[in-house]
Amino acid sequence: QVQLVESGGGLVQAGGSLRLSCAAFGRTFSSYGMGWFRQAPGKEREFVAAIKVSGTTYYADSVQGRFTISRDNAKNTGYLQMNRLKPEDTAVYYCASLVYVTGPNKYGINYWGKGTLVTVSS
Repeated sequence: QVQLVESGGGLVQAGGSLRLSCAAFGRTFSSYGMGWFRQAPGKEREFVAAIKVSGTTYYADSVQGRFTISRDNAKNTGYLQMNRLKPEDTAVYYCASLVYVTGPNKYGINYWGKGTLVTVSS
């Protein structure tokens, strides 16, 4: 069993930056990939970014070049650095433990966090 806890969300102006963290408790998640997803009001949850155990990363086209996913296995923590934020990035952001990931839309999720809200004002 792995518990994932996101933090770092908040209110930021357009063009600003935030860094989200995802702390894993219980079994170490260093054996798994890690992903970030988001759900905007009235929309379905969508893929944002993922990182394999090997360090290979994948990004949604909408965040490519602005967001950076990383992980620190020694701290059992993953991160999402978000730069040049836009109002359309407003959403609840969720981290997930991935049993596999081979592409932006090719992954299997075994655990979810409860999410952290990011609000970008114009």
